Amino acid sequence: MSDALDTTAMYAMHDALRREAEHLARVTTLVGADQGAVLRTAAGWDLFKTALHIHHTAEDDVLWPMLRQILADRPADLTLLEAMEAEHAAIDQVIEAIDEVLAASEDGLDRLGDLTDSLVTGLTGHLRHEEDQALPLIQAAVTQEQWNRFGRIHAQRIGPAVPRILPWLLDGASDQTVAAMLAQLTEPARQVYQHQWRPAYAALDRWHQRKERSSPAASVRFEEAPVGPPLLPLSDTRAGVASGACLDARPGT
Repeated sequence: MSDALDTTAMYAMHDALRREAEHLARVTTLVGADQGAVLRTAAGWDLFKTALHIHHTAEDDVLWPMLRQILADRPADLTLLEAMEAEHAAIDQVIEAIDEVLAASEDGLDRLGDLTDSLVTGLTGHLRHEEDQALPLIQAAVTQEQWNRFGRIHAQRIGPAVPRILPWLLDGASDQTVAAMLAQLTEPARQVYQHQWRPAYAALDRWHQRKERSSPAASVRFEEAPVGPPLLPLSDTRAGVASGACLDARPGT
């Protein structure tokens, strides 16, 4: 077993999800706002769902099965893994219900507030549960090589979404976290992040209804921003950092 596994990016992802959950809660309590129209068109809703889906499916497909093999003779710990998967499934069901309401236009919009409340409560509770119980278990049971494998697969699943997800992930993160994450990029990739990905993300009004804007900067779309040189493979000990996989001890703790 190696020294403590690096979970910087895991916590960065959790913090970003909490941040977006707070925005989501505010959107659905705005007096006089057409909450359905906002969520149907808001870039923030799409980014939130994309990042959450990638993160949770990587855990469900790779991390929890890996732990299940390691902990096969420890029933109490296996129960915790079942709880992690069940919480993921419950969150997915609420997101699907929200999207069904949004697709139905005016029908069922009175349920939107309750559904978003359920999503925010369920997600924040799950993140706290994972940090309090699953991450200490991971630190105790998972080898560096196994952790690296999870990081590589997580990174691969983000893939072409990196130009959108990386600046979203680092929005509001501590200087130490940002530096640690960007240090894993090649210098050309850091330049692309600073001069293309980050400005395109900053131009988004994530949690307001999209509308035509006169400002060219405000209309920048990620898919139109040149990606530049591809990210080079990272070292095994830090694989997947740029894409929100998992690193060492949480900065500042």
